[in-house]
Amino acid sequence: MPVVKITGQGLFAIALTVALLWACVIGERLMIRNATSRRVRVLHQIEKLQRKAHPQPSNPHPMITVG
Repeated sequence: MPVVKITGQGLFAIALTVALLWACVIGERLMIRNATSRRVRVLHQIEKLQRKAHPQPSNPHPMITVG
């Protein structure tokens, strides 16, 4: 003898909230994966820029003082 009966609308509401919860979980994982790949790409770009040779003058001119 059931005390409470779930209506069709109640089942639909439960199914909808479960679907929204799974959508949020999957969306969060996708955002984390995207952020991780962007972070790795940016760190590689920073390392590449730091390794790039900085141009230096070949013959620096000494300061000429007139005195």
